[in-house]
Amino acid sequence: MTEEATTPDLAELWRRAVEAFARGDFDEAAAAFSGRAVFDLSPLGIGIFGGREAIRGLFADWVEPYGEYEAKCEEFRDLGNGVSFAVLLHSGRPGDSDGFVYVRHSYTMTWRDGLIERITDYPESDIDEARAAAEGLAESRM
Repeated sequence: MTEEATTPDLAELWRRAVEAFARGDFDEAAAAFSGRAVFDLSPLGIGIFGGREAIRGLFADWVEPYGEYEAKCEEFRDLGNGVSFAVLLHSGRPGDSDGFVYVRHSYTMTWRDGLIERITDYPESDIDEARAAAEGLAESRM
């Protein structure tokens, strides 16, 4: 009996990574990335992180200041050709504050063999442009 080749369900892989990140399991969240992955936060003015360990450290540093933290996926689109687009709503209660901070970001990702190779994070103000760029990237990789 031959084994059929299957395409990984990128939405499910992304959902698991986001859930792991939100609950503070940064090892599991970082496992969604290839060993040489790049996490580009330059559109936010933060910089570029290369490699799974650097990305894991980024996750820990991102969540550390919050007493409570949550990330919810509002949109995920597998655009084909190893490209996806997502929108997340991040919310957190800084330190001992009573109030919450809400931030919406979008992410354009390229995937290979079920792992993220590159991810670029865009601010809420650029979501529509990021979505269009991701769609163009998927088309260009045909």
